[in-house]
Amino acid sequence: MASREGKRHRHHHNLVPLAALISREIKSEKMEKPTVRCGSAAQSRKGEDFFLMKTDCQRVPGNPSTSFSAFAIFDGHNGNAAAIYTRENLLNYVLGAIPRGLGREEWLQALPRALVAGFVKTDKEFQRRGETSGTTATFVIVDGWTVTVASVGDSRCILDTQGGVSNLTVDHRLEENVEERERVTASGGEVGRLSIVGGAEIGPLRCWPGGLCLSRSIGDMDVGEFIVPIPYVKQVKLSSAGGRLVIASDGIWDALSSETAAKSSRGLPAELAARQVVKEALRTRGLKDDTTCIVVDIIPPDNSVQPSTPPKKQNKLSALLFRKKSRDSVNKLSKKLSAVGIVEELFEEGSAMLAERLGNDDSMGQSTSGLFMCAVCQVDLAPSEGISVHAGSIFSTSAKPWQGPFLCAGCRDKKDAMEGKRPSGVKVA
Repeated sequence: MASREGKRHRHHHNLVPLAALISREIKSEKMEKPTVRCGSAAQSRKGEDFFLMKTDCQRVPGNPSTSFSAFAIFDGHNGNAAAIYTRENLLNYVLGAIPRGLGREEWLQALPRALVAGFVKTDKEFQRRGETSGTTATFVIVDGWTVTVASVGDSRCILDTQGGVSNLTVDHRLEENVEERERVTASGGEVGRLSIVGGAEIGPLRCWPGGLCLSRSIGDMDVGEFIVPIPYVKQVKLSSAGGRLVIASDGIWDALSSETAAKSSRGLPAELAARQVVKEALRTRGLKDDTTCIVVDIIPPDNSVQPSTPPKKQNKLSALLFRKKSRDSVNKLSKKLSAVGIVEELFEEGSAMLAERLGNDDSMGQSTSGLFMCAVCQVDLAPSEGISVHAGSIFSTSAKPWQGPFLCAGCRDKKDAMEGKRPSGVKVA
């Protein structure tokens, strides 16, 4: 947008006031932004599913042109305390980990790392309460055409576009995820099935102690710190054709495939679509678990209704739905990609190692007061207090243990416990 403005003004010699330029930029951005519409539906059996739909968020408080939307599903287990706490605090913890004063593109680039910090802080703060409850968390931020998803557990988010249906999350189920099983056992956990009288084993693979089927969650102090809150994060940019997100708890996905859920809701507005997905899941499997669904339509600005026609017949080339693109590359293919409905993949990372996810950054974590800040919980640190996230880590990509980002002593203990180096030190009530 800025480049078009620049070319246009080169043809005129009259100076334009800065305020007028800013106003014009805001108007243009508003025109180009897609419309976001959402709806939800739920059927409760245990009362442990909770969700978040917030369409009035702002990167800069008081500036409507910096608006974005946040959506989330929290599927609790062993009680609803963790799900409720996460719904009330996760968004604020994520936003608190993003440096102030960033432009939109810088803000979006900082978001994946802030999501990791926000998830870990939520887990740490909830565990300090000494409760044994746990929850999945699938957290989605929609800013313009860019969709960023972070998830732990098995509450899935799918994207339905003209190019087809794609998963934006990874299920962290021990039964299905070999890498996660290996990580849990390497960190000191034991993975196995439930044994009954006579030695027979039944049910899905679980982590012991505790018997949790998931390898990542928020909470779950009674299971062990090797069940980590570090999310899988994926960031994509939609074409100007828009698309639909379906975010749901496993009550949906245990009954329906991603393709079936998307197909069953096409042609309906968001609210009715969410109801239809829940209805289809109940028709297929019955109400065996809490069943919650959010549908988010990202609609081109010149369309009043979300185009929900089925995608064209797919072939082996459908695997090319996502096209990786370097952040510092020039957007030479943007128009071509938009024309054919291609979704650009901007970021993807699923490592469970905090040092890898927070990266190497000497400047990260410096507060406005000149002191250093913990990269996870955002508390101020004196220079002698900060401990590099890379110090003593065999997983570190840095050979400089004095290099940032830095952690406070509590978050360093948390990191070591997640890697199986020491017990968490948090006692369960």
